[in-house]
Amino acid sequence: MLVQLTIRDIVLIERLDLTFGGGLSVLTGETGAGKSILLDAMSLALGARGDGGLVRNGCDQGQVTATFDLAASHPVQALLEEQGIAPEAFLILKRVQSADGRSKAFVNDQPVSVSLMRDIGRNLVELHGQHDERALLQTSVHRDLLDAFGGHDSLVGLVSGDWKKWQDKRREVAALAATVENARRESDYLHNAVQELTTLSPQPGEEEELAARRQTMMKAEAIATDLSEAAETLSGDASPIPVLTALAKRLERKAREVPGMLEEAVEQLDQGLDAVYRAQQTIEAALAKADFDPRELERAEERLFALRAASRKYGVAVENLPELAVRLADDLEALVSGEDRLQALQEELQALEQAYHASAERLSAERSAAAAALADMVMRELPPLKLEAAQFMVRQEADKSSAGAAGIDAIEFWVQTNPGTKPGPMIKVASGGELSRFLLALKVALADKGSAPTLVFDEIDTGIGGAVADAIGKRLLRLADKVQVLSVTHAPQVAARATSHFVITKQQLEAAGEGRTATQVAAVSQAARREEIARMLAGAQITDEARAAAQQLIDQSAA
Repeated sequence: MLVQLTIRDIVLIERLDLTFGGGLSVLTGETGAGKSILLDAMSLALGARGDGGLVRNGCDQGQVTATFDLAASHPVQALLEEQGIAPEAFLILKRVQSADGRSKAFVNDQPVSVSLMRDIGRNLVELHGQHDERALLQTSVHRDLLDAFGGHDSLVGLVSGDWKKWQDKRREVAALAATVENARRESDYLHNAVQELTTLSPQPGEEEELAARRQTMMKAEAIATDLSEAAETLSGDASPIPVLTALAKRLERKAREVPGMLEEAVEQLDQGLDAVYRAQQTIEAALAKADFDPRELERAEERLFALRAASRKYGVAVENLPELAVRLADDLEALVSGEDRLQALQEELQALEQAYHASAERLSAERSAAAAALADMVMRELPPLKLEAAQFMVRQEADKSSAGAAGIDAIEFWVQTNPGTKPGPMIKVASGGELSRFLLALKVALADKGSAPTLVFDEIDTGIGGAVADAIGKRLLRLADKVQVLSVTHAPQVAARATSHFVITKQQLEAAGEGRTATQVAAVSQAARREEIARMLAGAQITDEARAAAQQLIDQSAA
């Protein structure tokens, strides 16, 4: 709940420190005393749009600080944790508004965006009034309010979970169906390509190996003739080797006859013969290496050309043909197995869809029962509020085609203000005063369900008589048993039922020789409270009769 509101230099408020407790707190004061200023300042701390015109004249900036005491389980705690804001004993929202229009927002002294402050404020305080659209319970939240009233949290969670499973499976089926459909369109191409590549059976590195072998064979063919001629010269009939060998033997015999004369020549001939023998062996080896089957060259060229033709056909490098063959084979397999898998997934999808609709229809039935119960409770609150001829109804439309995470229902609060008139949405059919009373009846029925921990009612008793005002006071007090309630009121019957009473006044102050006006707010004692209620009853001239009537209202409220 809101425990403290501190305001500095906002419009006519110079310095204001208010402390609030639980129960029903009322704020009263003469028209023009500054009640709207107080609410504008509070709204600023809750994330409302800033305005440099809110800063008190002559000041550079104003600020508002709202301090809340929250349970550890309150949804705002999780929101703070998501934003990395450490929990503290109290939640402090501070808004600094500059006269130039700029503003800064802080949560527990940590700078935050105004939008985050607004999200936090929306969960902390509800402001209701005849002309405040935030109090009209927009259609978008009616379903949530009905679910909170009916205690549907677990079933709503089940429906949401079933919806997610269904939608996830739908996306999975759609993706696989697209893959299978693409495979179907390319079925002939895949079959032919896989067959061709399987027959071709390209191997990693095969192109380089074939190209190198082909180049070697082509070069060998070019030098084979020269090698044959050289081999014939050294090994054929005209070979010089036999002649040189015979010559070497003759000289060797002669050398023994004439020592010292022919030894060197014999040695040189032996060395030359050795060199010729080695050359002969090398040429014969080269000739053997150059000896190949022309059909082998033809086969290598045909294989190389086949690989390169496949490369051009499929638009990939030859070295990537093995990988392509594997991928196309996988695609072909996916076509076969994918159709079986798609059938299985479609059966799973159908089961999930049926599960979702079963839980959604169950939730819809429970909403129907809760709608009747809520309408009955609100209707019981209407006669004392002088709406005895009115009807409140919860309009429920179940449409499977509008299924979503929250189910299949559209929920809207409708009213009929008078017999014979056409019912319609509460926000459109009810007048300002009627709407305030419908809203109060609804909030009493909802009690602490689907509600912020602090409710602020801004003059919802305007323009009504004493009996209705008393009925409003009773219901505000009942509501205050569940949540903190602050009410700006002109009705003495409402003020008499308050747990705490604050009076708003406008005073003339003197500063530096100049007069100025300031709005002040103060909690009043029991005696001052009777005097304020007497003023509300009698007006400017407070009589003893008014004081007695005020005391009677206080006593009746306490009874």
